[in-house]
Amino acid sequence: MTLAHGCFRIRQTVYVCPSGCRKRGRLVGEKSPLADLIPPRGVVGYDVMVHVGLQRFLHHRQREEIRAALEAEHGIILSSGEISGLSARFLAYLERLHHASAPGLRAALASDGGWPLHVDASGEDGRGTLLVAFAGWRQWVLGAWKVPTERADAILPRLREVVFRFGPPCAIMRDLGRAMAEASQSLVKQLKLPIPVLACHLHFLSDIGKDLLQDAHDRLRALFRRTRLRSRLRTHARDLGRCLGENIPAARAALRQWQAETAKGHRIPAGPAGIAIVRGLAQWVLDYPVDGSGQGFPFDLPWLGLYDRCLQASSAVEAFLENPPDDPKVRRELDRLRRILQLIECDPHGFGPLAETLTMRAKLFNELREALRLTEKQRQTDATRTATDLRDVRFAVKKLTRSLRQRRSGCSREKDKRRAIDIILSHLKSHGDFLWGHAIRISPKCGGGLRLVDRTNNLLESYFRSLKHGERRRSGRKILSQDFEHLSPAAALTANLAHANYVAIVCGSLDRLPEAFARLDARNRYASQSAAVLSSARTACPETASLSTADRRTIRTQEMTSRVIAAAQSRFRKRKAA
Repeated sequence: MTLAHGCFRIRQTVYVCPSGCRKRGRLVGEKSPLADLIPPRGVVGYDVMVHVGLQRFLHHRQREEIRAALEAEHGIILSSGEISGLSARFLAYLERLHHASAPGLRAALASDGGWPLHVDASGEDGRGTLLVAFAGWRQWVLGAWKVPTERADAILPRLREVVFRFGPPCAIMRDLGRAMAEASQSLVKQLKLPIPVLACHLHFLSDIGKDLLQDAHDRLRALFRRTRLRSRLRTHARDLGRCLGENIPAARAALRQWQAETAKGHRIPAGPAGIAIVRGLAQWVLDYPVDGSGQGFPFDLPWLGLYDRCLQASSAVEAFLENPPDDPKVRRELDRLRRILQLIECDPHGFGPLAETLTMRAKLFNELREALRLTEKQRQTDATRTATDLRDVRFAVKKLTRSLRQRRSGCSREKDKRRAIDIILSHLKSHGDFLWGHAIRISPKCGGGLRLVDRTNNLLESYFRSLKHGERRRSGRKILSQDFEHLSPAAALTANLAHANYVAIVCGSLDRLPEAFARLDARNRYASQSAAVLSSARTACPETASLSTADRRTIRTQEMTSRVIAAAQSRFRKRKAA
């Protein structure tokens, strides 16, 4: 089966040397034209395998979608199991092609004046940890491996493998994890080269934010949950919605009209319009997540936002009740909303001190965020940042550090503020040496000048998000624990096929990818082995996970349980006899 010919039967005549010449124990003969179409011992062509692999890993199609399209467009009928098998073989061929093309890829990276190594690992619920080495300027995946756990002794050999194939990087960008830090430092020490090891600014900021804000934010969340304030607001809004019944469209129109009538003072009208306004006030409080930027904690503080909205809504309700509505029903519902919000206004549970602490710490966090130029607006322009901008960032951080030290000495009575400042200063002391050095001088042979390494690992983080999004689309599952555990690490290399400069080096164009796979098999044609078979023997990795899936299958046997119970019972019998 091939895309070019559909399904067909073949009869092949092989001509060999009449003198009986042999090579590797086989008669020497002419090359079969089928060798460019079908893998050794295979019946499905290279082009079908490439089509299935691209659809599966580049376009994230499901097996049934691929199977149906092959049957409808090419008349090729494959089972779902065969689709899975072809997908796995595609990855094996792609990995071999990537390794075989390493000299050309290395030359391309060297022509840029070097390449910054971005390294990170990701998994799902602690399973299927995928380690990826990424060339930052070209945005190529240079290597991907499954590691049992994120440990330096598992990461370092993989980094050495990347350096062996593609040459030493001009810089290393990592997160703040101990394993990545140890592995990166060990690699630089072994290479004996002045390679800057850089810590991701965003991870640095996030770590400080969690240490500063996590405790107070969690306690504020616990207070809201204990008082069930959100639940009571939702119940109130639902009750008012049922009260309006079929009049909700007209009530919404009245609410929009009331929003525009700011000149009429703080007064709520009677009837359904008044009910809709009270309902809108409750819903406005419940809509507190909209105040966030969507970046998540610690950059967004949703529970502090809820507290602020409750305070504002409580004050607004009091203003509306100073000139109460004429409709008793509307006034009663407004009173009910006030009683709910009085939990915040009167504060019998201690919301205020927690919110005050959180606000003070959030202010310090935002000062550091401004100094690092990592606010949402500033991050959007990070791609155009220059070396001068980076010097400005470094100067701003130094200036903030001096300011924090001065403020710390001047707030001896404010213990919590001193502790918050100490958290920031300790992080700056621990990681300050790894925050700078992004300007890389390029050799005159490669154009000269300076080129900047990204200050964050966002390129790799974005890649992991795209990979997981594609897997969810393919599997239809939100939780990818099992999918990630069984996903071949070579699947990470398929992202390179979206880069024309990478494709041009390894095979010329995607249309010629089947030819490139066929050339990989040309050397092993005498042994009747394909690149997929040769790639199946992977280098074993030391097992450091406490209970991996393979181990779980081994110990979850009746025999294991029986042996343990038998040994325990024998010990019990000996004790009893003694």
